[in-house]
Amino acid sequence: MNIFLGIFYILHGLVHLLYMGHSLNYFELEKGFIWPDNSKLLANIFSLKTKKILAGVLCIIATISFVVAGICVLIGHSSWQQMEIIFPVILSTLLFVTFWDGGSHKLHTQGGIAIIINILIFFVYLNRA
Repeated sequence: MNIFLGIFYILHGLVHLLYMGHSLNYFELEKGFIWPDNSKLLANIFSLKTKKILAGVLCIIATISFVVAGICVLIGHSSWQQMEIIFPVILSTLLFVTFWDGGSHKLHTQGGIAIIINILIFFVYLNRA
């Protein structure tokens, strides 16, 4: 089970790099997909450029956190394997909620699936603790 969880955490973290690349305009994930441009929570706080950079940096931090958590689980690092996953789950969830455009269209591209996965990871964490 630990091998599966470790690899899953790492892969889930790497998906955040796709969002980082998209937010920093390295590539377009989907035609017409403008995440994180229309963030309702940050609409009047930051410029578009600042929102994109902030989203990209937070995606990188989430990726690194998930990868470290996955590696800790894989190597059986007992002091980290339980607690280390909480930070990336919370960060990732807050990231996608913060940059959500407030609409119900295309939730899967705005991090809806990531949030569901984060909730499942959290429940697995509670079950294993």
